[in-house]
Amino acid sequence: MSAVLVEINHPSALKKYTDTAMQNNEFDGLQIKNLFIEEVEAYLKHYPNTQHVDIYLCDLNGHLRGKRIDIGCLINLSKGCYFPLSIYAMSLDGKVIEETGLGKYIGEPDHFCEPVLGTLQPHATEPNTTAQLLLSMKDDHQQDCLLEPRNILKKTLSQLQQQGYSPCIAAEIEFYLQPLSELVAVEEPISQCFDINSADPYQHILNEIEVVAKQQHIQITGIVSESSAGQYEINLQHTTDLLALCDQIMLLKRSIKQVANQHGLRANFLAKPDMHKAGSGMHFHMSLLDQKQQNLFSSVSDGLSELLLKAVSGLLLLMPDSMAILAPNLNSFRRFKFGNHVPLEANWGLNNRNVAIRIPCSDQENQRLEYRVAGADCNPYLAITMMLIGTLHGLTHQLPVPKQAHQLKLKSEHVFLPTEQMQALKLIKANPLLTEYLGKPFVELWCTLKQAEYQSVYSQITAIEKNWNI
Repeated sequence: MSAVLVEINHPSALKKYTDTAMQNNEFDGLQIKNLFIEEVEAYLKHYPNTQHVDIYLCDLNGHLRGKRIDIGCLINLSKGCYFPLSIYAMSLDGKVIEETGLGKYIGEPDHFCEPVLGTLQPHATEPNTTAQLLLSMKDDHQQDCLLEPRNILKKTLSQLQQQGYSPCIAAEIEFYLQPLSELVAVEEPISQCFDINSADPYQHILNEIEVVAKQQHIQITGIVSESSAGQYEINLQHTTDLLALCDQIMLLKRSIKQVANQHGLRANFLAKPDMHKAGSGMHFHMSLLDQKQQNLFSSVSDGLSELLLKAVSGLLLLMPDSMAILAPNLNSFRRFKFGNHVPLEANWGLNNRNVAIRIPCSDQENQRLEYRVAGADCNPYLAITMMLIGTLHGLTHQLPVPKQAHQLKLKSEHVFLPTEQMQALKLIKANPLLTEYLGKPFVELWCTLKQAEYQSVYSQITAIEKNWNI
């Protein structure tokens, strides 16, 4: 235990250790409580003027739901707290969807929640006075609640690790900086993709985001100006601590929004905020390590490793039926348009940005795959879960390796991705393998929630219809 406490001033190191330990059931409740108290004491030494703490859970849509508490209540969180289960039945506009059966029908019961060790971090724009802390929910039997996206990822990751595999993933997140009000007339900044010489009027905001990320122990490896005006991509470091990676993505998205808002701008993570501009994706680079931390995707010859091809096979097989998760709302499907470096098929290729799974340029030792399907609006816990399910299925089954995209000659060889949300929901609901991995209650909850969101948008009469003059 003393070795853990030595690292208490480094939340990311503590978190990696404790997440692994808790997956292996190495910690009991008292140890977790003591570790959290140590974490709080260390944090307050760095930020002694802290007055408030934002505590939150991550819902199905990747929205953070919680409340602000007084700093005097923080230590008491070592004993846990309670939030309603209906947080996981909330739509994009924050309404509880009663058809899920998790709302008024069962009396909106509270469930026990506890802090996630290593996630006590400073607020983006009020670091000296406000902290923030991630929580995780338990079920009625004090086990991980498997309606919570983070817990679903934890379970799936554990299944892969039991096979001796340790996925190592990096994330690329695209977003736009826009005026807070669409009514504000502003001249859009002129940007050129990868241009490091042109002046960017938002550079000071990007610099501030980088400073905030360092305060929160988030390692940004690069910030790139994308091809569309006002669009940027932030790259995060490769890690085997996938729970921490997703925690950091959610924290970073919140911080980017807060920093942008402070400068009179809006950070927009919609998959397709403008039909005339490029969409925003969330791409993941993945390699697979063994217990000695050696890359199993590396190859001793000029070709690709057998395990890399097996992973690609499983990912492609399950990709069409995974689209309901990877493209989680009606707007998500607007991104999938021809000519925008967005995959329209379940396909793969070498050094090709039009495919769903790209094998980037690298030396043999550092071979990896890039999963290019998910939008910036995805829930990262769930998107990575779908990647791990496909990878695990490919590694544990003898599947044919599909031809590369440029080798497909016959129309029958092409496997197209669903083009609209209701089609995608039907596919995931009918897939017994995904239901087994994700759990039937979660799949039913997801489909019910998403059908209600879709209907809410579809039932509104647009201005275009009203102007038809019929």
